[in-house]
Amino acid sequence: MNIPSSLKYTPNDEWILVEGNTGKVGITDYAQNQLSDIVYVEVVVSVGETLKKGDACATLESVKAAADVYMPVSGIIIAVNEALPDSPEKVNSDPYGEAWMVKVELSDASQLDELLDSTGYEKLLAEKE
Repeated sequence: MNIPSSLKYTPNDEWILVEGNTGKVGITDYAQNQLSDIVYVEVVVSVGETLKKGDACATLESVKAAADVYMPVSGIIIAVNEALPDSPEKVNSDPYGEAWMVKVELSDASQLDELLDSTGYEKLLAEKE
């Protein structure tokens, strides 16, 4: 299981890579593995939209299930991965790279303190097994 130490994680298997006051959001390797083959991705937000922590930002469908992707922090959407709907398989092959879903300008950086680091996320996954 790939759990990069440079990311922060939610208990719902989203990740955020923070650079300055912005973050890039996606789903974890564990989540894509649980969903299996991703066949459809829809980013349900637009650039300029303000979202709260916990709001849905994308919908995924796989051969096994459908799942929503939730915002790990509050902020303004500054970019959407326009290429992802045309190549949903990237969520399986590169969940921490090309399969990012949205970029967000953080409105409250203190929310990052509520997220898990890689060690905490690893422990959470061990409890799920």
